[in-house]
Amino acid sequence: MRAAARVKTYLDLVKFEHTVFALPFAYAGMLLASMQVNGTGWPGWHTLVWVTVAMAAARTAAMSANRVIDRLIDAHNPRTAGRELPSGKVSPTQAWGLVALSLIVLVFAAAQLNPLCVALLPLAVVFLIGYPYTKRFTWLCHAWLGVTDGAAAAGGWIAVTGHFAPAAWLLWAVVIFWMIGLDVIYATMDYRFDLAHGIRSIPARFGIPRALRLAAASHALTFLLLLAVGVATGASFWYYLAALAMGSILLYEHRIVNPQDLARVNVAFFDANMWLALTMLAGVVLDVTWRTLT
Repeated sequence: MRAAARVKTYLDLVKFEHTVFALPFAYAGMLLASMQVNGTGWPGWHTLVWVTVAMAAARTAAMSANRVIDRLIDAHNPRTAGRELPSGKVSPTQAWGLVALSLIVLVFAAAQLNPLCVALLPLAVVFLIGYPYTKRFTWLCHAWLGVTDGAAAAGGWIAVTGHFAPAAWLLWAVVIFWMIGLDVIYATMDYRFDLAHGIRSIPARFGIPRALRLAAASHALTFLLLLAVGVATGASFWYYLAALAMGSILLYEHRIVNPQDLARVNVAFFDANMWLALTMLAGVVLDVTWRTLT
């Protein structure tokens, strides 16, 4: 029972359930790339397994580093004071150990894929570990997070093809602007704390009303980029149907969050975006299956 409780503590530390945000886009990139180069949407078990391992390891490293680097800030924020590091459930040494172990797994997984995946690792690590530092000096920290998470979609493509392509860049951009918008919405919960403690964010810099308008603009661009991905990959109507559903989810997010009512930020952040990511994956699976069979 103790071991199970310990595992749960570490899963809570890295918010393992939030893996559902980036992993579907990594799979989408992988499936669309396979369709482009192989004429079939199935990349093979080898690629699927090692992309999954690499994604889980990268995200675990990033979240563990984020928690340990921000532990003193989190300890002063009533919303985050109960997290595993401020509360003493996990020590800084243990958290850094998890970061190191995750990076070792990431290197091994990348080595099973192709040379470009390995060559990009140093840059990937800079972005994975660097995010918590950005909020200390720039309100563009949301963009750093977007670039970091967007690499998952491009990484899925590169894992199959071993090189970049216009569609890979577009997929990366989709996730960048999607993440910027959702992270800005999430940051509204810490608006007053960030102002009081010098934490940089778009809400702290521009105020909540303007921040939400910027998030909406970012999500509008996300939808346009989704359509561009469809054009670049020769997608079928199944993909565009999913894109329309994703656009509707983004619209819903901005309908339930406004400067006068932030009570549903968590719904907009987690529930809506979980369904958006899963809709993306479902649409791509249906798209490549349809095109493979026809």
